[in-house]
Amino acid sequence: MHKFFNIILITFFLASKCYSEIINKVNIVNNERITKETILVFSNIEIGKNYDSNDLDQIIQDLYQTNFFSNISLNLDNGILTIDVTENKIIQEIKINGIKKTELVDILKKQLLLKDKNPFVENYVSSDIDRIQKILKNSGYYFSSVSEKLIFNENNTVNLIFDIDLGEKAYIKSIEFTGDKYYKDRLLRNIIISEESRFWKFITNRKFINSENIKLDKRLLKNYYLNKGHYKVEINDSNVELTENNNFKLQYNINAGPKFRIIKSSLVLPDDYNEKDFNKIKEKLNKLEGKFYSLNKLNKIAKEVDKLTYRNDYEFINASFKEKVTSKNELELTFEIKEFEKRYLTKVNVFGNNITEEKVIRDNLEVDEGDPFNELLLVKSINNLKALNIFSKVDYELVSEDEDKKSLNISVSEKPTGEIFASAGAGTQGSTIGFGVKENNFLGKNIALDTNLRLNDETIKGAFSIVNPNWNYSDKTLIASIESSVTDRLTDYGYETGKTGVSLGSAWEQYDDVIFSPKIRVFHEKLDTNQSATENLKKQEGEYFDTSFAYGLDLDKRNQRFQTSSGYRSRFNQSIPIISEDTAFFNSYEFTTFNQISDMVTRLSIQGSAINAIGDEDVRISKRLYIPSKKLRGFESGKIGPKDSGDFIGGNYTAVLNASTTLPEFGANLETIDFQIFFDAANVWGVDYNSSLDNSHLRSSVGLSVDWFTIVGPLNFSVAQPISKADTDKTETVRFNIGTTF
Repeated sequence: MHKFFNIILITFFLASKCYSEIINKVNIVNNERITKETILVFSNIEIGKNYDSNDLDQIIQDLYQTNFFSNISLNLDNGILTIDVTENKIIQEIKINGIKKTELVDILKKQLLLKDKNPFVENYVSSDIDRIQKILKNSGYYFSSVSEKLIFNENNTVNLIFDIDLGEKAYIKSIEFTGDKYYKDRLLRNIIISEESRFWKFITNRKFINSENIKLDKRLLKNYYLNKGHYKVEINDSNVELTENNNFKLQYNINAGPKFRIIKSSLVLPDDYNEKDFNKIKEKLNKLEGKFYSLNKLNKIAKEVDKLTYRNDYEFINASFKEKVTSKNELELTFEIKEFEKRYLTKVNVFGNNITEEKVIRDNLEVDEGDPFNELLLVKSINNLKALNIFSKVDYELVSEDEDKKSLNISVSEKPTGEIFASAGAGTQGSTIGFGVKENNFLGKNIALDTNLRLNDETIKGAFSIVNPNWNYSDKTLIASIESSVTDRLTDYGYETGKTGVSLGSAWEQYDDVIFSPKIRVFHEKLDTNQSATENLKKQEGEYFDTSFAYGLDLDKRNQRFQTSSGYRSRFNQSIPIISEDTAFFNSYEFTTFNQISDMVTRLSIQGSAINAIGDEDVRISKRLYIPSKKLRGFESGKIGPKDSGDFIGGNYTAVLNASTTLPEFGANLETIDFQIFFDAANVWGVDYNSSLDNSHLRSSVGLSVDWFTIVGPLNFSVAQPISKADTDKTETVRFNIGTTF
C-alpha cells in the first residue's frame, strides 16, 4: 500500500514537470504590422524562465488584451516558444449615417470602443451599438434603430458603418403620481429629475423618455420616503403610456405606507470583540430610539463601521441592519457585526473606461490589491464610483482564485458628462437670466469645469471654475475660479462698480459633519460715481486691489439637505484682508434648526454679520452690508437702514431672525401648492464714516407664503404685513418670483 502511494506521487510529479519548461528562444509567425519586439513587450516573456501551462495561458490573455489579434496559439518545444498570431484588421474609417448634427456624431464617436486607425475587434461592435442606442435615447430618440455594415478594403483594413434611423423624438407629455403617496405632487416633482416637455424647454434632455432617468427617479423617490420614516414604501414599476404624436405619459405608483418609529435598538457583536471600541456606534443607535426610521441616519452609523475596518483588529468584519416590525408603525432595529473568513484581494481589473483614466476609478476604491477582502469597503467603493456621476452603470464581479483569494472585476459604462443649461426668472424684485456650460469629466480626470453667466436688473456676472474633488489623492476638493462682474446702481445709489479677480480654495471634512473651506481671493475693483452720488461716496471713487484670506466652518446635522424636517446647521465665515486699502474684516455666523411636530415642520434661523476696517479707514460702499430680500419680507430689497442724502447705504452690522412653519392641513387637496406662515425680523446699522447717519431700528413682519408648482415653473408668492419699521424704510406687501429652465 505504501509503494502504491509512492507511485502515485511520482507519477503526479512527472506529469506536472511535463507541463513546465524553460523558454530559451521565442519565434513569432504570421505577424505583419505588429513587430516581434512589441509582441514580446506585451507578452512579458522572460528568456531563461521556467513556464508551465498556467503561465502560457497568461501570455495568451495578455496578448488578447492588446486587441491586436483575433487568434493566438502557442507551442513550446525543446525550449523554443512559437507564437502564431492572426492580426485584427485596422479600422480605416468609422462612418455614422442618418444623423445631420455633427455635434451628436462627435459625441457618439467619442463614446465608442472602436476608433479610427485602431484594431477592429468584432466583439466590440455589439457593445458599441448598445452605447449608440443609449446615447440616442438620452437625447430623446426613443424609437431609434441602429444597424452595422462592414466593408473590407484591399489593404487589410475595414470601414465600419453604423446606419441609424432616428425616428421621432419621444417627449414626456405629463408626469403623474398615483396611489397612497402621502406627499403632494409639488414636492415629488422636485425630487425626480424627469421633466414635462414645454415648448420653451429647448436645452434640457430631461424632457425625453429615458429608462436610465426613470430608474434614477424611482431610486430618488424611494430614498426620500425611507428617510422620512416610510420603512415599507413601495415604488411600483413606472407606467409609460404612449399618447398621441408619439408623446408619453409617465406615471409613478407609490404606496408610502405608515411612518415607522424605532422603539428599540441594539448592537450585536462577536463574543471576543472589545465593546469599548463600539461605544460611539452604541451611542448613535440609542439616539435613534423614539425617532422615525431614517436611511440617512443608518448610513451614518454604517460609516462608523467603515472607520473600524481600517484598523488591523477589525479588517474582516461585516455589518448589517435587521428590522423587526412589532406593530403597524413601530419596529425594532438590530445592528449586527460579524467576522467572516479571512480572504485577500489579489487583483483588481477595470473594464469599460474608454475616456476616464483608470487611476480616477482606482482612487475612489476603498479596496486595493493585496488588501484583506472586506465586503463593507467593497460596497462603499462601488457607491463611490456611482456618486462620481460620470458612469451610467457600475457593475462588479468577484472571482474566487483560491479558498482565501479573490480577484475583483469592475465594469463601468461611461455616459456623456457635458451639460448646457439656461434659466430665467421674474418677480417683484426684477428679472434674472442665467446661462452656462458644464463638463464633469474633463480629459477623463473627473475634473469639473463650469462656465456661467447671470444677469439681473442690477448685475452682470460671469465666472469660470475648475473643481478637482480629490486633489493630489488627499480627499480634499480643490477649487479655482475666475470671476468678473459689473453692478450698476447709478440710478438708485449713484455708483457703479466692476470687479474682476481669481480665487483658489479647498474644502474637506475636518471632523464628522464639519466641513472646513479655506480660500484666497485676489480682486481688482473699479468704483465710479455720478452727480447724484453723495459727497462721501464720491470720495471713494477710484480703483482698488484686494487680496484676502477667507474660510468657513460648516457643521451640518440636518437629516437631509432637501426638504429638511429635523436637525440643525451651524455656519461661521470670516474674511481677513492681506493686501487691501480699507483693511475690512468680515465675520458672519448663522444657526438654523428644524423640528417636526406631527406633519408640520418648523424652521428657526438666526444670523449676524459684521464688517469693520482697521483704524480710521471706512468700509467701501461695495462691501457694506444689506439684508437679503429673502430674509426680510414686507420690505423692499436694500431699502432699509441708514441713508445718506436720500440713498440707502447699508451698514457695518446686520442681524436677522426668521421663523416659519408649514401648514400641511391647509389646502391639503391642492396637489401643486404648499402654504407657510412666517415671521421675519432684522436690523441693519452702523455708519463708520458718519455715526450721525446711523438708523438702528428693529424691522419685523408677519405673513403667508405660497409655493406653487405651475405649468411654467415654481412660483413663490408671499403676502407680508410689517409690524415694526423706521420712518425711512420702504415697505412691500406683496412679493412673487417665478422661474423656469430651458
